[in-house]
Amino acid sequence: MSTWNWTGPVVVEVDGNADQRVVDYAVEEALSAGADLALVAPYSVRGSFTPMMPGYSPKSPAELADDSLRRAVAHIRHRYGYGVQLSAVTCEGSRSRVLAHAAKDARMLVIARSRSRGPQRLMNTHVSLTLAARAGCPVMVVPMSWKPSLSDRKIAVGIDGTALSAEALEFAFGLAAERKAELVVVHAGLPAEHAWNDDDPEHAWISRADHLLSEALAPWTSRYPDVKVTRFLSSRQPAAALVRESAEVGLVVVGVHSGPLPVDPVARRSVAAMTSPVAIVPHHPTAEEREQLHAGRQARRAEYVVPTY
Repeated sequence: MSTWNWTGPVVVEVDGNADQRVVDYAVEEALSAGADLALVAPYSVRGSFTPMMPGYSPKSPAELADDSLRRAVAHIRHRYGYGVQLSAVTCEGSRSRVLAHAAKDARMLVIARSRSRGPQRLMNTHVSLTLAARAGCPVMVVPMSWKPSLSDRKIAVGIDGTALSAEALEFAFGLAAERKAELVVVHAGLPAEHAWNDDDPEHAWISRADHLLSEALAPWTSRYPDVKVTRFLSSRQPAAALVRESAEVGLVVVGVHSGPLPVDPVARRSVAAMTSPVAIVPHHPTAEEREQLHAGRQARRAEYVVPTY
């Protein structure tokens, strides 16, 4: 089902402004999976400098990228020794193009989440989601404040009952099996005013949701029988439910469309507000899904009537 390489390397972006803990996260993932580690430092030759002192000669963007890589490699060797096979490369070009190319055959791509707030954080989140759609492999967005903890043994995944959740479920189960972690499957949107009223027809939503979860989980629970699974139905809005769950787990997995499709607003809002690392897993639509998408676009266009005189 997946279109990424489960046996590929863990690729991590090395940014001189990011904390080394993001690199630590990538190393832990590589060691857990027995995978190689690839450090990538994109840079742009268009970088501009404004020296504050006469005679000050700043380093070029390429030199700064090289320095960032050297510090990251030294940090890894000092902390982890030679237990992980790694490669390091700098590459000139736009960040999205360089990282998408580097992650073409990767197991996952690890990037840092900026410390920005408000609209700037939403903008940066949109960039991360777009990168995940282009990279074709899961993208791990790691807060710079991340530290190893017991919560890393718990993973949450959000599903909505559509094909968008298929690859996200696959990735979540596979990672839970590797980490020997508990998996929490979140399905949200239960109408709060009708949720627990036995006399209301809307109470049937719970039964339908439970049936949906059973069908979605059946292939993976049989494939990964040792993974402990907890089902969580919430009356919160999907984004709010995932953000709430992120405070209790070490990783939240969400699915997004791949390719030049609109970014899901639920994914954008939830990823921007989560406190834990987030795995953004792209869904590659089938031919049937593409046909349905095209038919939907044609129908919407037909709704617009252009008057002629």
